[in-house]
Amino acid sequence: MLKNMAIHELALAVSFYNVSVETIASVEADREYSRMQTLPGPSGQDFTDFSKLKFTITTKSGEEVSIAADRCGGDDSIGLVTDNEGKELVRYTMPDSEDSKAIEDAEKRIPGAMPYFYVQDPDYCKLKQRVAQAIATGGSAEGVATIDVAVETLRVAEYLTPTLMEQLK
Repeated sequence: MLKNMAIHELALAVSFYNVSVETIASVEADREYSRMQTLPGPSGQDFTDFSKLKFTITTKSGEEVSIAADRCGGDDSIGLVTDNEGKELVRYTMPDSEDSKAIEDAEKRIPGAMPYFYVQDPDYCKLKQRVAQAIATGGSAEGVATIDVAVETLRVAEYLTPTLMEQLK
């Protein structure tokens, strides 16, 4: 879950909330929301992972960031920014109405693709354009995570997985 469904949210935490393995003071799983399951994998061997997961990371500087992911929750995403009392300050929804129209158009142009491809298509097009522009000009890709952010994000995912699994036993 953390190195797939929630990896983008973890990258945002690394990028904007100074989350790293070294700065994490604590992590707390939301036991009511979260669900861990053990099922047979493609090899026939049992594999344990989260089907739903919500947790809050607190950094050593006192910053808090919460992340929730649900494997069966659909193709939409919601980002919330709250104050210290939990009052919602800003809500971001994906897909928004503009994205929804683009998704409908993509489904007509390319029928039969996995539903999440339609949802992610506009963002991947922007990403590819930014990376191509950076390569062409020798600059940096604006708004794109660096390799350092990617590596730290994977380190954080590796650190959190056993900690959260232990909390949810």
